[in-house]
Amino acid sequence: MKIAIDISQIIYETGVSVYTKNLVENLLKIDNKNKYVLFGGSLRRINEIKNFYKYLHEKNLQKLIFPIPPTLADLIWNRLHILPIETFTGKVDIFHSSDWSQPPAFAKKVTTIHDLVPFKFPELSHPNIIDTHKRRLKFVIREVDRIISPSETTKADLIELGIKERKISVIPEAPDPIYKPATRKHVESIKKKFGIKANYLLAIGVSQRKNIDRIVEAYENLSEKSDLLLVVLGEPKMKVKQSKGVIYLGHINRTEMPIFYSGAEALIYPSLYEGFGLPILEAFKCRTPVVTSN
Repeated sequence: MKIAIDISQIIYETGVSVYTKNLVENLLKIDNKNKYVLFGGSLRRINEIKNFYKYLHEKNLQKLIFPIPPTLADLIWNRLHILPIETFTGKVDIFHSSDWSQPPAFAKKVTTIHDLVPFKFPELSHPNIIDTHKRRLKFVIREVDRIISPSETTKADLIELGIKERKISVIPEAPDPIYKPATRKHVESIKKKFGIKANYLLAIGVSQRKNIDRIVEAYENLSEKSDLLLVVLGEPKMKVKQSKGVIYLGHINRTEMPIFYSGAEALIYPSLYEGFGLPILEAFKCRTPVVTSN
């Protein structure tokens, strides 16, 4: 069989990006019988797709890049719904679409839906993102043959939105192999690099959905009784509360994440909604305790 995968989302340092990279890398490790066609669409960040392709040398692999920005992908595939994916990939038997756009295809279609934040909590999402996912969902319901869900919770949410249960396969996610306990030397080095001068709690994600305001509020109460710092990773998508002892580091290199986990006294993760909650498993792999919500 010939299997096409839209890998356009790898250019963003998000959970979807990590999932897509690991999906491709591990499929190529375990399957040398089928042929794979990778489709990467971007305009300004083509080099990031090229860098990913540099490390893939399998003989059963074809690597394609097209200058298609996300706004154009949304227009062509989610609004007009024209140009089948085969226009770019040639004839394929299976097509795995991305988290953003839903091209028409003659092939059997598979997609992974990681969560349904724009539908469950529209007040936490940008209106443009909500509109894009609504357009995409219409074609998912109508055309996709199989939907991969990371959890039973997301499966239940999908059924609520009108997707037939028989189309959904629950396949839990797994942490990247890079997540393992770091040495004390590496932890001390990263603390020195980022100016972390005491033991710390770790929070990941700076958005309303990640409950960052409540985390900081709880930390302020704790800091009266403890010398722990609160280290927060992730680019802020909203104005964040500044507080003594809270260190906002923004986006960091993914290779440094296991060290941050390993050095933390605990991961604080009281998220309001998750399709899966992969950071919890990443912390466990680094032997870091987790404080989370149900």
